[in-house]
Amino acid sequence: MNLREFWTQRTIVGLVLGQFLSLLITSTGFSSSELARKGINAPTSQSFLNYVLLALVYGSILLHRRKPLKAKWYYYVLLGLIDVEANFLVVKAYQYTSITSVMLLDCWTIPCVIVLTWLFLKTKYTLRKLTGVVICVAGLVLVIFSDAHAEDRSSGSNPIKGDLLVIAGATLYGVTNVSEEYFVKSADRTELMALLGFFGAIVSACQIAIIERTELKSIHWSAGAAFPFVGFSLAMFLFYSFVPVLLKISGSAMLNLSLLTSDMWAVLIRIFAYHEKVDWMYFTAFAGVAVGIIIYSGGDKKVDSSVDEVADGSTKQRSKRLDEEAGSNNQGR
Repeated sequence: MNLREFWTQRTIVGLVLGQFLSLLITSTGFSSSELARKGINAPTSQSFLNYVLLALVYGSILLHRRKPLKAKWYYYVLLGLIDVEANFLVVKAYQYTSITSVMLLDCWTIPCVIVLTWLFLKTKYTLRKLTGVVICVAGLVLVIFSDAHAEDRSSGSNPIKGDLLVIAGATLYGVTNVSEEYFVKSADRTELMALLGFFGAIVSACQIAIIERTELKSIHWSAGAAFPFVGFSLAMFLFYSFVPVLLKISGSAMLNLSLLTSDMWAVLIRIFAYHEKVDWMYFTAFAGVAVGIIIYSGGDKKVDSSVDEVADGSTKQRSKRLDEEAGSNNQGR
């Protein structure tokens, strides 16, 4: 394989878009960390504006097209619920652990995605790819070990609790990533974003009314508090808007592998913006994750093709049902 065959337009777009999404995730982490430092603890409220923007922007497009939904609406209700809780858990973790830990532990989504795509999308993974995942998980273990034994640095009020919240949220992210990959390939990107935003906003509003109403009233709003709050929502809106594009191009596994570079940006933020000391285990963990990515990316080319086959299969089945219904109607006439 020569360089021209390797550096295809699809590859370049996937890499560039992946790094753009990685920077967006880093900015959301920075915003959440800033809000946590200011004592603002309203994780669901942070995501609410993002869901509203998704519903307004993509909902308007969906209504203008006036086409029937390609997937059942209650699937989007469940997806919205899982997505809201995933964001809640990860943003909540910033109250207890460091931004670097959140960014590193967030890559727990990768093994979750691999298991889910293998079970439900019938994606096949080589031994080399699975070895890469194991090495990535080993890096996660180093992060938890570092947080458990580091008492001389600013790592949060309860690092272990924060780490567990991130892992739980990352698991739910795996569910949403795989679901979105399926919907974007078998249904429609605009439909996905519109209904995810609509139902996500409803779930968020209910959760805010129940558990965050008092917290919002106690916040002393200022430019310093509003800027990271709005910045988080805008970054999340852009992230959600472009994730389906990368999912369609490269799949959910590539998405989460691309997001691992956000760990590097998180370390730089922690060193230069917060002037904090970073434990040496973080660098060891990041090196392990990097090695795992290299090993993973060296697999065969047919790994993600089964996802398209599943999506194409469901589309063909839906078309077949429509044809059969049309045929029966013609016979009735």
